[in-house]
Amino acid sequence: MKNIAVVLSGCGFKDGAEITESVSTLIAISATGAQFKVFAPNKNIEATNHLTGQPDGLRNILVEAARIARSQIQPLEDLKVDHFDALVFPGGFGAAMYLCDWAEKGAQCTVDTQVESLIRKFHESSKPIGAFCIAPVLLAKVLGTFEVTLTVGDDKETISEIEKTGAHHEVCKVNDFITDRANKVVTSPAYMYDNAQPHLVFQGVQAAINELVEMA
Repeated sequence: MKNIAVVLSGCGFKDGAEITESVSTLIAISATGAQFKVFAPNKNIEATNHLTGQPDGLRNILVEAARIARSQIQPLEDLKVDHFDALVFPGGFGAAMYLCDWAEKGAQCTVDTQVESLIRKFHESSKPIGAFCIAPVLLAKVLGTFEVTLTVGDDKETISEIEKTGAHHEVCKVNDFITDRANKVVTSPAYMYDNAQPHLVFQGVQAAINELVEMA
């Protein structure tokens, strides 16, 4: 049975993992018959009130992500590449704020050292990596020198920054996905389309996960 590692960046699209994308990922993995374990960085961040958009005090990424994972979650440092067949990053602004600082610096960003190490190790081991919504920027930054192909939908500003990393971008509909078989990378735009219908987000994520598990 294939084992998939899922990395969350908190809980809530403004400052963490996007909940629909995260739950869609877990359901899609389960539907393939594969197993998953969920991980998140154990660090504090400045949270955002999702009603007002204002700062909402310090919260812990791991503690917040545990809400999505039904408490079945481990610190990111416990993720061992040898134990898993594939790696997945759901989106949400947490991926661009706390797994890296792309939200602030774009292509000049720095990726969290643990996250970068995991991406490199999975890639070096020829194990597939999936990313949704804004999370593909992590792969662009880390794997850009390998000319990885990925998608964030049709967001022109993000596409421009992605291409500065050396990565290639393909425009993609919300319910579809892009595969780079040479690099074993699968991406889908999800809520990069702000007004996307939830069922279309799920369709894209599910199709991408099916591809990912098949490659694993």
